[in-house]
Amino acid sequence: MRALVQRVSEASVTVDGAVIGQIGAGLLVLVCAMGGDDEIAADKLAARVAKLRIFRDAADKMNRSVADITGAVLVVSQFTLAADTRTGNRPGFSSAAPPESGEKLYLRFADALRGLGLPVQTGRFGADMKVALVNDGPVTIWMDTADRS
Repeated sequence: MRALVQRVSEASVTVDGAVIGQIGAGLLVLVCAMGGDDEIAADKLAARVAKLRIFRDAADKMNRSVADITGAVLVVSQFTLAADTRTGNRPGFSSAAPPESGEKLYLRFADALRGLGLPVQTGRFGADMKVALVNDGPVTIWMDTADRS
């Protein structure tokens, strides 16, 4: 699974003019299930995100996790993280998981974060979403379960 993690002061997601998810300080996580991913990958990614120390401590060092700051997580499905831009001008997305398994793994990822004690809001899988955020730092981290064994 792939995730683009952004440290935010606030973030929200709107569908059809209605805010369906909103957080204050915490993480906005854009997440994409890739072909071949499974529930283990979703759980592994959730554990890594939950432990990611990208919030400032008293010495102004990035040394605290979202749980340490009592923050929240906004999880938004984003199949375009699977984009293959190696050739041509139009990205290919064939490496993304099919929608049925992609949605299942997206929801599993959000539930795994909840299971780790984090407050989690979500977007709506497959919807045309408007995502608003105030990136704090800015801090933006790319994560991919395929990068680790």
